[in-house]
Amino acid sequence: MRRPAPRGPLTTVLLDALVGTPGPVPAVLEAAERAASGSSDVLADEDVQLALLVLYELHYRGVDGVDDAWEWEPDLLRVRGVLERPFEAAIRDLVPVPATDARTAPEIARALFDLTSADDGPSVSAYIAKRATDAQLHEFVVHRSIYHLKEADPHSWALPRLSGRPKSALIEIQADEYGGGRPGYIHSELFAGTMRALGLDDAYGAYVDRVPAPTLASVNMMSLFGLHRRLRGAITGHLAAFEMTSSIPCRKYANGFRRHGYGDDVTGYFDEHVEADAVHEQIAGRDLAGALAELEPQVRDDVLWGAAAYLAVDGLAGARMLEDWEQGRSALRGQAPIAA
Repeated sequence: MRRPAPRGPLTTVLLDALVGTPGPVPAVLEAAERAASGSSDVLADEDVQLALLVLYELHYRGVDGVDDAWEWEPDLLRVRGVLERPFEAAIRDLVPVPATDARTAPEIARALFDLTSADDGPSVSAYIAKRATDAQLHEFVVHRSIYHLKEADPHSWALPRLSGRPKSALIEIQADEYGGGRPGYIHSELFAGTMRALGLDDAYGAYVDRVPAPTLASVNMMSLFGLHRRLRGAITGHLAAFEMTSSIPCRKYANGFRRHGYGDDVTGYFDEHVEADAVHEQIAGRDLAGALAELEPQVRDDVLWGAAAYLAVDGLAGARMLEDWEQGRSALRGQAPIAA
């Protein structure tokens, strides 16, 4: 990922430290403790969310100019822990575990479908389909690029934590996400093609500096769930809800781009997901999340909570975007227009 610009005291000292030799970073740890204790809203805190994104990226593709040895530096892992604790606590405060008597895989799947169908959060897809300007379409793709250029990777962290039916289900879903082994068909590559067709920079993390904290929080939550074995239930529930709320919105996204005259080179990514995710939602609900909750009853609540957390935290990012657009403002940070 391109090295981002700092957004506060924490990311200033963190990014300065990361260009040096891996080793103890007491100043960064102190800054993280101050940021964590002093933040009034961790989910919207630009400094905290950017710091988490940078720390998580060390476990993905790294950050430009940063030694890979930083990934397992003990002091840096402590920094991440200091930030993760209030981050997870904020999500748990925002999102209670959905109440249900569901226990078997089919029952859990039904509970997840009921949960996602009852969601009344802001509909970015409806706005894109009917109202979004060309500039707003570009901004939407920029927001989504933070996740979609590494699409499926956070959920893949769950693979070594699962066994049996849930593992087989996740492998089936991820095989599709990664293009069935065909170069150029990986979904992140398809999204990069959409970006190029729109005249946008498809480099990994190219627009991190333009995207606000609520969007970063939505992506960071996936990494939090995926990187912790104790949250394996949450990452499977997250994926189930993600797939269950993807097919119809992707059709609306594609329609919004076609409304502005864009062709298959732009809409292909979304068109692919209309069909694929209609299948994935069944596998993710029943054979992945449902089967895991049945096989390991101790993670059932986290399966349900992970799904509800996806709806709530992604909803916060969507609400922020729509509020800006409704008020005639850009939904991105900075002043320069994003449209090509």
